[in-house]
Amino acid sequence: MGTGGRSGLRPGKGTAEGVTAGKGNTDGVATTTTATAAVASCQYRCIECNQEANELYRDYNHGVLKITICKSCQKPVDKYIEYDPVIILINAILCKAQAYRHILFNTKINMHGKLCIFCLLCEAYLRWWQLQDSNQNTDPDDFIRYAKEWDFYRMFAIASLEQTAFFIGIFTFLWVVRPMTAEKKPNFVLLLKALLLSSYGKLLLIPAVIWEHDYTPLCLRLIKVFVLTSNFQAIRVTLNINRKLSFLAILSGLLLESTMVYFFQRIEWDIGSDCAVYKPQDF
Repeated sequence: MGTGGRSGLRPGKGTAEGVTAGKGNTDGVATTTTATAAVASCQYRCIECNQEANELYRDYNHGVLKITICKSCQKPVDKYIEYDPVIILINAILCKAQAYRHILFNTKINMHGKLCIFCLLCEAYLRWWQLQDSNQNTDPDDFIRYAKEWDFYRMFAIASLEQTAFFIGIFTFLWVVRPMTAEKKPNFVLLLKALLLSSYGKLLLIPAVIWEHDYTPLCLRLIKVFVLTSNFQAIRVTLNINRKLSFLAILSGLLLESTMVYFFQRIEWDIGSDCAVYKPQDF
C-alpha cells in the first residue's frame, strides 16, 4: 500500500533539473522549468490536513528513509507508508479519513473497475437467490438451467442500472452545488474511482447468503448502511467538503436509485432490490 511513495522526488532532484535548464543563456528559462516541475510533482496529499505534497519520503543512501513532514500541519505527510496493509485495511473499515486519503491520493490502485464488476456480481447473486427462494415451485420446467441463468443476467443488469442511477444522483447534486463547495473544479473522475473502491462492502453479501440464518435480513441492511457510510466518507475526503454536503449527496443518490426501483416495480419486474421488504418466512 505504501509503494506510491517510492515514486517521490529524491534529494536534489529538483535542483538538478534547474541546473540542467540553467545551462541556457537566460535565467528565466531555468526558473520557469523549476516552477513547472514543482507544480507537476505535487501529486500526493497530506493525510492529516489534505494539503498537496511533493513527496512522501526521501530515500538516502544505504536504504535510509525519512518520512516527509507536511509544511502546513507539521505532521508526517503519510504515516501509513510504514504500516502493514492489514492495519490500513482495518482503518479503512473504520472509515478513518487518513486511511482514505492514503488509499485515494498516495497509492496507485487501479482495481476499481474489477472491484465494481465483482461487487455487482455479488449483488446480482443475492437478488437472484432471493428470486429463486421466493418463487419455489415443484414444476420441473422451473428448473431449466438456461432460464435461471437468464434471471441472473437480468439481476446483474438491474443492479448495474440502479448503481448508475445512484452515482448520477450524487454527481448531479455535487455539480449543482459546485460553486459553493470548491475553490477549484472538482475531480469527478477521481470521485468515481473513490465511490467504486468504497463500495467494497458489497463483497460481504456473499458470506451473508452462504451462512444463512435468522438474522440474514438484518445483516443485509447493516451491509447496506456500511456501504453508504463508506461512500459518504469517500465523497468527503475526495472533494474536501463538509459532512452536511456529503450526506445530502448520498441522499440524492438514494432518491434517484429509489426512483429507479419504483420504476422497475411498476413494470412488474422481480428485482430483489435492497429497498424491498424482506419477509421472515422467506428465510
